[in-house]
Amino acid sequence: MPRVKQRTPEMRDRVVDVAVSTLCEDGMSGFTTRRVAERAGTSVPAVYELFSDKDGLLRAVFVEGFRRLGAALTATGETSDMLADLRAVIPVFRRFCLDYQPLARVMFSRPFQDLDPVPEHRSVAPTVREILVGKVQRCVDAGSLAGDPVDIAHVLLALAQGLAVQEAGRWLGTSAESVNRRWDVGVQAVLAGFRA
Repeated sequence: MPRVKQRTPEMRDRVVDVAVSTLCEDGMSGFTTRRVAERAGTSVPAVYELFSDKDGLLRAVFVEGFRRLGAALTATGETSDMLADLRAVIPVFRRFCLDYQPLARVMFSRPFQDLDPVPEHRSVAPTVREILVGKVQRCVDAGSLAGDPVDIAHVLLALAQGLAVQEAGRWLGTSAESVNRRWDVGVQAVLAGFRA
């Protein structure tokens, strides 16, 4: 009797969720297909059936990380104060990078240079890039900032990534007050540099 295929959307979602948790709890050194399969209540062959190999599973985790971050950024919403809306995404990005440190390292170290979102990923939610560039574009359109929206978004993202890495490594300060102050100084300085 042939083996029953286990390639169901529910199984795939469960494995990806468990894989994200495993990466965040155990880091890359503890991220094994066997461990993910055990924690998801399935087998290694079933995981391979869904993702081809460990790299395929890690790619799914990579995409899921950006999906989660995109959802969190989208939840900040929009108001009539475009600059405040842009500032509001920075703490969300910061919190994500601190709460999911190993996942953020995988996402932003770009282990898959050739990874492009497939059409169904694009249709589910806007990408992190689209969200950030969109918020910057609103500021440029309103005359609050001047410059290329993509350039401004890249600079802001680079600043936030760098500060998040510094904070996670406990190099940004010894107190919450000093860490928060350095985030504020950095974001304010970048936005002031792009003022219209």
